[in-house]
Amino acid sequence: MLSSPAKQRLVRWLEDHRELVVCVFCLPASFLFSVLLRVRAFLRNLFSDPNRHDSAVRGIQAKVQQWNKLPEKDRRLLCISRPNWLSLSTTFFPKHLHHQVAVPLYDILQLDEQAMTVTVEPMVTIGAITEYLIPRGYSLAVTIELTDATLGGLAFGTGMSTHSHKAGLYHETITSYDVILGDGSLVTATANNENSDLYKALPWSHGSLGFLVALTLKIVKIKPFIKIKYIPVKGQKKYCDMIRELSGANEQNPEVFPDYIEGTIFSKEEAVIMIGDYADYDPKITVNRCSQWHKPWFYKHVESFLRKGESVELIPLRDYLLRHNRAIFWVVEDMLSFGNNPLFRLLFGWLLPPKPAFLKFTTTPGIRAYTFVRQVFQDIVLPIKELEKQIETASVLFEKFPLLVYPCKIIDRGPSSGQLKHPDKKYLVPGTDYAMYNDLGVYGVPGKVKEKKAYNPVDAMRKMEKFTRDVGGYSFLYADLFMTREEFEEMFDLSLYEKVRKKYKAEGAFPHLYDKVKPEIDVFSIGEEHAIKD
Repeated sequence: MLSSPAKQRLVRWLEDHRELVVCVFCLPASFLFSVLLRVRAFLRNLFSDPNRHDSAVRGIQAKVQQWNKLPEKDRRLLCISRPNWLSLSTTFFPKHLHHQVAVPLYDILQLDEQAMTVTVEPMVTIGAITEYLIPRGYSLAVTIELTDATLGGLAFGTGMSTHSHKAGLYHETITSYDVILGDGSLVTATANNENSDLYKALPWSHGSLGFLVALTLKIVKIKPFIKIKYIPVKGQKKYCDMIRELSGANEQNPEVFPDYIEGTIFSKEEAVIMIGDYADYDPKITVNRCSQWHKPWFYKHVESFLRKGESVELIPLRDYLLRHNRAIFWVVEDMLSFGNNPLFRLLFGWLLPPKPAFLKFTTTPGIRAYTFVRQVFQDIVLPIKELEKQIETASVLFEKFPLLVYPCKIIDRGPSSGQLKHPDKKYLVPGTDYAMYNDLGVYGVPGKVKEKKAYNPVDAMRKMEKFTRDVGGYSFLYADLFMTREEFEEMFDLSLYEKVRKKYKAEGAFPHLYDKVKPEIDVFSIGEEHAIKD
């Protein structure tokens, strides 16, 4: 065992030589780790059979029914046995304290071209579904940009994309869920059947109501390319107003709004707004296969238009949908400042990105505590009318640019209609039942940490969470929370959720939502202990 001073010297050396450690160890090891995962997935797919779905579900039901037969004192709360390191959540849920049930469901079950839906098992990934749908001329209505995200994980969590100003959050595109309850029974929940209350409560439930075994999602027809227009804008009010106008926050007229829209905020006064529409090949327009290993990181490519001026490109659809994957938006730059260097990309770009699963697999409690206070990874859903305040608040608290902005429709389904509180009337788009919100993405190492200035992550995040509650927003629950339970219940509406937990036998069988998503570490004590002081 290292002595405390020796451990501190080692930590300091690793911090000062982070890029060397990433290059020499993390990237090669992550690549080998990815190869092993791909081989495992290939072998699993080789022997996959959608016709075995029903028997596999019965097997999971039997395990839950066996759990019910245990003496009450021996019945630990249920959770899936999938390792924490395969999850994209930043937290490490204490599965060792729970009764773990395997849910090995990885198949695409049915494509219904008449109903424009696809039915899948929960462990199907974004990478797998895009490979399946795009050659057939379709895409999910909402496709998250990370290949390893599972469709089931997103269903019980949430997600949005640059099409969400039209389609809404990911769960708005789900038409049905098949769920195994705490007593082992199997139910189907849709918006209009006898389990419609469960249907409303499953999004944002994070596996605290049952085991998902299948879901059906809406799909959209596509063309091979996205014709994307890059619009550099100077002046905060100008770019905020433009994002609101192009996303439909001011009026109801979806026919004139682009299929895709996002904003990358490079400073308080500079942004690039991207709008895109489905398109066929046009020889007059440059084609950018932006996801290839040797290409510039997408956000760096976007930043270049601040200098070049407005421009138009064609991007193949799958490249577009996964455009942020290689640099994990811009997080990789904090690991490798030279990672976007043309020579590095050419020689070693194929090693990127470091696999999130590998990073979690190799995270010890000490590393978790250390990185917890030295980086921020948050997605926050906020009213787009407050965009200027969002940018000001985030820039003061984190001093971190770029910031990501995805406009997103939040539908007012009335009180007690799920964990999301219905939007305030002042935010509604005139003549509609929805408000335009946006995801504010804050990723990477805060400026004060880089400059080794005083920084308390708990204080910063609690102020951000208070701002979010004050304007009627919501924190994505895959990221670390800093709220007490009372503050959590102020941000989210748990009235229907609590009724559903009782009605559908989740109480005493599955952890409560707050317990499922809260960090496994004491954020307050670690934040104070590891805060960077002057």
